[in-house]
Amino acid sequence: MPFIRITLGRPADAATRQRLGRRATDLIVDLLGKRRDVTAVLVEDAGEAAWLIGGEHVAGGATPAHCDIAITAGTNTPAEKARTIAALHALLAETLGDVPEASYVVIRELPAENWGYAGRTQAARRLAATTP
Repeated sequence: MPFIRITLGRPADAATRQRLGRRATDLIVDLLGKRRDVTAVLVEDAGEAAWLIGGEHVAGGATPAHCDIAITAGTNTPAEKARTIAALHALLAETLGDVPEASYVVIRELPAENWGYAGRTQAARRLAATTP
């Protein structure tokens, strides 16, 4: 049940947002083995004036981006996470064009008892799945 937040430093049209959301979902499903039906994506614009790299506004036509993914701790290997970070960075570059080097992909591993969906924590789901 990942939550993916993609923040852009320049405005994007609806088609670009949709493409980012769909492809990010595909990558999370394919590379991390997560369920598509509970993978949520938020694509938002921070605005050009809000984004600085090295203390300066991003010059030219580059589109800075940040991708933050929340997953349950201990559910994926370091190799799976590394492949996902590389693939998501490639997706940003393919979709947005010139992406500054300092465009980050972050995977946050949250303890199962600290988050959930539909009113139940991931820890409660695990317990229910193992209890006869």
